[in-house]
Amino acid sequence: MARTPGGRRRLDGAGLARYAQKRAAGVAPPKRNTESARNRLPGLVIKVTKDKVMAQVEIQAGPFRVVSLMSREAADELALAPGSLVVAAVKSTNVVVEVPEP
Repeated sequence: MARTPGGRRRLDGAGLARYAQKRAAGVAPPKRNTESARNRLPGLVIKVTKDKVMAQVEIQAGPFRVVSLMSREAADELALAPGSLVVAAVKSTNVVVEVPEP
C-alpha cells in the first residue's frame, strides 16, 4: 500500500487479489449442500453501511462486486466488517440478460 500526494491509500490490485485468494483458500466448502442456493461466491467484505434498521454489505468476490441488503441485526450477529471473509449465496428466480452495445 502507498499513499497518494493527497493522502489517500492506493493498493496494488494484483497484491490485493493475491491476498484475497489466500484468505479464500482457508474457507472449506460445506460437506454437503444444506441450502437450495447453488451459486456460492467466496469473497471479502469491502464495505458495510448501516442505519437503524438495515445494512448494506458490499463484497468483492473475485472480479465481481456483490451487494447484499439485510437487517442490521443480521449484520451485527454475523459481525460483518471490512475484511471479513464471507460466502455470498445467490439464488434468484429472475435474471436479466443484456447485450452490450458494440
